[in-house]
Amino acid sequence: MSSDGEVVIRARHLAKAYKLYDSQGDWLKQQLPLVGSARTYYKSFWALKDISFEVRRGESVGIIGRNGCGKSTLLQIVCGMTRPTKGEIWVKGRVAPVLALGATFDLEATGRENVLIGGAVLGLKRHEIIAQFDSIAEFAGIGDFMDQPIKLYSTGMRTRLAFAICAHMNAEILIVDEALSVGDMAFQQKCVDWIDNFRRTGTLLFVSHAAEELQRLCNHAIWIDGGRVRQGGDVAEVARAYKKAIRFEEDSMSRFSAV
Repeated sequence: MSSDGEVVIRARHLAKAYKLYDSQGDWLKQQLPLVGSARTYYKSFWALKDISFEVRRGESVGIIGRNGCGKSTLLQIVCGMTRPTKGEIWVKGRVAPVLALGATFDLEATGRENVLIGGAVLGLKRHEIIAQFDSIAEFAGIGDFMDQPIKLYSTGMRTRLAFAICAHMNAEILIVDEALSVGDMAFQQKCVDWIDNFRRTGTLLFVSHAAEELQRLCNHAIWIDGGRVRQGGDVAEVARAYKKAIRFEEDSMSRFSAV
């Protein structure tokens, strides 16, 4: 990472474990343990293991890795959706988390109502949200569905609405979790154009498993593999190493299948 600029995201030795239970009964036993019993009824799955990195103001940092490697878990920690089991996370500045906002929509409320709720959650005042509502609706491009309950939306429509809200909140840090894979090509291009403009003054943390997207939008990258940082640095170098590893794994699987 560049040594210039103020640090706005700092992660130190982050680790996140989830408790896995074989049955509902085991979960209940863990919640109501017998007096004096030290037995555990779950297995720990470590989604992240000792992750450390820094992001400086104005950087565009991509996080890459295969599905299930821990990318989304890391973003959830940065956004404040979940706490790490070990380690520390520090974030400075107003954050626009497309992932977090879309995951916390009120499913019974309409898109219009969720714009008001989401804007308030992200720190906007009611009059600010109302003043920008037409622009948010136009950006999302979901038409009459704006007045329908979110529970009727597809995953892509929810992400479009979340991105539109985040694009209007004057954030200093934008956190995107593969949102560019939703919607038609016109919407995807609209998002890319907006991100390009945002990067002139803001800080971007962008997660994807596609190396091409990271090279298009970022200048630094972090490759996560099995919950650990496997490589970090220049986005082109990290993307090249990642694609080489993927090709090696695919070739190995092909040779194994042919035996």
